[in-house]
Amino acid sequence: MGVTHRLGELGLTLPPVAAPVAAYVPAVRVGNQVWTSGQLPMVDGALPTTGKVGEGDGLVTPARATELARTATLNALAAIAEQAGGLERIRRVIKVVGFVASDPAFTGQPGVVNGASELLGQLFGEAGVHARSAVGVAVLPLDAPVEIELVVELR
Repeated sequence: MGVTHRLGELGLTLPPVAAPVAAYVPAVRVGNQVWTSGQLPMVDGALPTTGKVGEGDGLVTPARATELARTATLNALAAIAEQAGGLERIRRVIKVVGFVASDPAFTGQPGVVNGASELLGQLFGEAGVHARSAVGVAVLPLDAPVEIELVVELR
């Protein structure tokens, strides 16, 4: 069973590649690897949620941020698929970098970025196990709560 089939089983589809918000490209292929630019959780060209992640009034909940990390990962996979000629070309996920726009008191960045890691595990199995960084930052582009980067190896 291929990754595209598993995507469908999860009720997910790859979105169109998100347009860059500045002077860069969504992904670059170098040899047998594809490196994505930071992908925001865009849906139909807009952020469904903005703000800082944390606990309390006016903050994006960690649970919602985890969902947004999943969305950003789908956007990254779409950019990879465009460069690679499809998801089935991915041999393994090498690295995930997750940025979380965090309230100063919030320290749960690893849990938020699990939204990306767990989706990759569901899609790629053992080949989805990866190195990872989860970083709290003051602000992200467009006031996004999360941003995800992927590096993958191709077949």
